[in-house]
Amino acid sequence: MSDRLTTPVSLRNTVRARLLVIALLPILILLPLLLVTAVKSWSDRLNEVLIAKVSGELTVARQHLEGLVEDRSAAIDALGRSALFRDQARTDMADFLERQRRQMGLDFLYYVTPRAYVIMAGGSGGVADPRNWPVVNAALNGRSGAAIDVFAESDLASLSPDLAARARIELLPTQGAVPSDRAVESRGMVVHAAAPAPGGALVGGVLLNRNLGFIDDINDLVYPEGSLTGGTDGTATLFLDDVRVSTNVRLFEGQRALGTRVSAEVRDRVLQTGDVWTARAFVVNDWYISAYEPIRDSFNRRIGMLYVGFLEEPFRQAEQRTQMVIWFSFLAVIAVTVPVLLFFARSIFVPLERMNHAIARVEGGDLSARSEISGRDDEIARLAAHLDSLLDQIQERDRRLRNWAEELETRVTERTADLQEVNRQLEITTRQLILSEKLAALGEITAGVAHEINNPLAVIQGNLDVIQDLMGESALEYRTEFKLIQEQIQAISILVTKLLSFSRPEEFDLPEEGLCPDRVIEATVPLVQHTLSNTNVSLHLDLSAKGEVVMNETELQQVIVNLITNGVQAMPDGGQITVRSHRDDGWARPMVVIEVCDTGSGMAEEVRAKVFDPFFSTKGAKGTGLGLSITRDILRRAGGSISVSSEAGKGACFTIRLPVKQPMVY
Repeated sequence: MSDRLTTPVSLRNTVRARLLVIALLPILILLPLLLVTAVKSWSDRLNEVLIAKVSGELTVARQHLEGLVEDRSAAIDALGRSALFRDQARTDMADFLERQRRQMGLDFLYYVTPRAYVIMAGGSGGVADPRNWPVVNAALNGRSGAAIDVFAESDLASLSPDLAARARIELLPTQGAVPSDRAVESRGMVVHAAAPAPGGALVGGVLLNRNLGFIDDINDLVYPEGSLTGGTDGTATLFLDDVRVSTNVRLFEGQRALGTRVSAEVRDRVLQTGDVWTARAFVVNDWYISAYEPIRDSFNRRIGMLYVGFLEEPFRQAEQRTQMVIWFSFLAVIAVTVPVLLFFARSIFVPLERMNHAIARVEGGDLSARSEISGRDDEIARLAAHLDSLLDQIQERDRRLRNWAEELETRVTERTADLQEVNRQLEITTRQLILSEKLAALGEITAGVAHEINNPLAVIQGNLDVIQDLMGESALEYRTEFKLIQEQIQAISILVTKLLSFSRPEEFDLPEEGLCPDRVIEATVPLVQHTLSNTNVSLHLDLSAKGEVVMNETELQQVIVNLITNGVQAMPDGGQITVRSHRDDGWARPMVVIEVCDTGSGMAEEVRAKVFDPFFSTKGAKGTGLGLSITRDILRRAGGSISVSSEAGKGACFTIRLPVKQPMVY
């Protein structure tokens, strides 16, 4: 019996809770989610609108600043091209320039020649070589232009002591700014314009430090009266580096925030990275919806920032008031509708709980449980009757299914065991059949090839004897060559005999004699010399075996040739094969160890595990997969063994161990 059957109160609460969730889901869950989503979307959209608004305002401010720069450039360019300037005598040039400076509203104006000769407006002051400024240099080369440049205190003083005094601003401690030891900003941000003039260039400028009229013009243009919520005013600022040098941001009523500094976060983003900041930012003493962008000088360096923004608080208050109205309205709807929904839901709690209790008992294993609701004639009563009928059918079908399941499980177990045995026998038979067919076919091919070689070999042997007889004593002169031919014919004959012994081993049982493995290896080298000569592979011998082994010489040669050939094929781009031999007395019986190592591509672990299996080959259609398998069988018949050690990319080393021939004891 499950825990649910022993805690009906908990069960009733669960059914009641589920029914209440179904009844109240639209108003208590879906509607709040919808409201949260809508309020969040509206808030995000409000933020986007505020950011878009301040971005547009920054564009207007930038265009106004660019217009100021272009106006100064155009005015100076017009003066330089005018007949009035062209006809002006050099003797009273200073007075003429001073009158023009005042009319154009410039803070300084001077004439400079390509040789850096300078005539200042008013005839007072001097200036260092102005050709170092890009705008001046361009004007001397015939191109007018203007930019916002930063003048050092000495540069301003050379133009006019009054300019240096106006530019000087004391720095004020500012919350959130980058820590600094500076107390004064003495540099000046200047609208610097130059234009070609007869015999030189005209250069003029306007100091932006403390230029409050200019910054107020920008603010009035960007934020006309009544354009912001709550009657607040917008703000605009020019920064030299991170210092406010011209602003309408107030520290308190009547005092502008000149000398305060921008927050470290904005400074890093705008001045260090060069990005445009459009987001909320802490400005002096409050949060503003702000937009900052870097200002570049004529050297294309970031020297300051242009800022516009407005207080965030009025918009946040309006947003909060709207959200409060929305949520109070929602709570009022909840207070009215929830009691009504509960009143109609209560009449179906009890019957549903009884049906749920009956289902829980059935789930716990009591198939005889029923809801047994009577005395009602409505949809719930009919549903309960259908439920009891279904439970009757389930109980009967469960009984039948249990009987069928037991019988089916028994039959499946029996059939599975039979099928596994048949599969095992089929797999064994298939492997044996495949191997037998391959070996039978290989034997037939080998026997045919061996017999086909024997016929021309007999002809060669016969004709060699005839040649020796015909040459008579003169054949003695070539006895070395004839002996070599005779030995090779004998070697071929022995090899053919071994091929026949491989195909029909029961017909050949040649006696084996003791032989020196070092001598056999040295005699094998000529047999593979043609293979080595066609490749970039060198062969190195290190032979120091002591003692003889009981093995047929031709078979040992066949083993060595096969291993050297495999090594050459593993090094298509060249390399080295090393054949070493030594005696190992560390075994129960002394062994001769022969190692054939190459510097080829090596073998992966899965290849190394199968390399001696019959018909396994990594050469595709070019290999039979029998070379190493036959090599292993030859060595096993001689009482020896072969193993391989290799890693991918590090070459391979085959190690042969053959027992040393023991002397006869009489």
